[in-house]
Amino acid sequence: MHHVILGAGPAGVIAAETLRKHAPHDQITLVGDEAEPPYSRMAIPYLLIGNIEEPGTYLRKNPKHLDQLRVNPVRAKATAVDGAKRTVTLDNGQTLTFDRLLIATGSHPVRPPIPGMDLPGVHPCWTLEDARAIARLAKPGARVLQMGAGFIGCIIMEALKQRGVQLSVVEMGDRMVPRMMGPTAGGMIKAWCEKQGVKVYTGTKVLAIEAGSPLRVKLSSGESVEVDLVISATGVRPAIGFLKDSGITCLQGVLTDEHLQTNVPGVYAAGDCAEAFDKVSGKTIVSAIQPNAAEQARVAALNMVGQRTELKGVTQINVLDTLGMVSTSFGNWEGVPGGEHVELTDLNEGRHLSLQFQGDVMVGCNSVGWTEHVGVMRGLVEGQVKLGAWKDKLKADPTKLMDAYLAAAQAQGQWAGAADERRR
Repeated sequence: MHHVILGAGPAGVIAAETLRKHAPHDQITLVGDEAEPPYSRMAIPYLLIGNIEEPGTYLRKNPKHLDQLRVNPVRAKATAVDGAKRTVTLDNGQTLTFDRLLIATGSHPVRPPIPGMDLPGVHPCWTLEDARAIARLAKPGARVLQMGAGFIGCIIMEALKQRGVQLSVVEMGDRMVPRMMGPTAGGMIKAWCEKQGVKVYTGTKVLAIEAGSPLRVKLSSGESVEVDLVISATGVRPAIGFLKDSGITCLQGVLTDEHLQTNVPGVYAAGDCAEAFDKVSGKTIVSAIQPNAAEQARVAALNMVGQRTELKGVTQINVLDTLGMVSTSFGNWEGVPGGEHVELTDLNEGRHLSLQFQGDVMVGCNSVGWTEHVGVMRGLVEGQVKLGAWKDKLKADPTKLMDAYLAAAQAQGQWAGAADERRR
């Protein structure tokens, strides 16, 4: 049996390890298009801060790890897949034939159609190569403009601020982290960042980047900003363009069933490129976080070797530390049609809590500056715990989350994890 894995990120590596554990004699080929050993993109900000060196980003510290697993690494990029012929065409001219295929190609940065994006000094922050270029330019005192203040953008912003640069952030949405936070919460994060010395433009677009030393960035507000470095952090999309005409169904990502199998038998997907069912929202979603990639890869690999395994669900969770202000979002944080909600805000203390209900189930929530019981918030949402009378108690006092979880989940046999958290 020949297993081909497209993508050498966390999902690809975990799948290869799982395959080898359960199929010691099968052939495994791992296709990745970067020169470095498999690494975690989420470690790049820590590299930029200086907390780690490049080897600290590597997923496995043993340089012979793949060799010892008898995994054949191929440095190339997939350009086409033929689901009927069971072949993968690579950009190095090679064609691979597979018995089982895992698509784990992850995401790629969105490149906004802005004049000047190809100029020297304009970079995404996605690869180790990008990080090296940014580190050369983002010296203490350098003027840096970052496009995008979403989840990834805020993580990059943290690293840049710690490098001592003069930082401006431009976000086209009306608030920071618009896909994770509502207007109140997003406004609080903006105010906090400005207190830390970051110039934040919301509701603003970059119209053009003009060459020169320094670069000149034209904004939709009519302002022009002179900078030494522009970083594009305007979001990512599943890297699935090569699957056109493959016969594999793709919506936002590669559509999978509960076994991570696509519509083509023997072809699976996992990680940031996979679209899997989320039991909380009741629909298929792409949830591009590393814990999902790891679990999806494990489940897909087990099914690839014939061990029928179901994915329990997709985790919709974001926990973000923005220059010391912690924010979270879980599930349907914006609420659902016909649902109920409650909010509690203390601007002086920098704290905000929003809970969303459907019936007596909390289907989503988000918070700013509220670090207590984050695990309980996740447990209530993902566990779909029926709160009963506790829903009205939470609407009266949203801070009673732990009490609600222990009371309601205990009745349903789901309380052990929260009890452990309370003891901590």
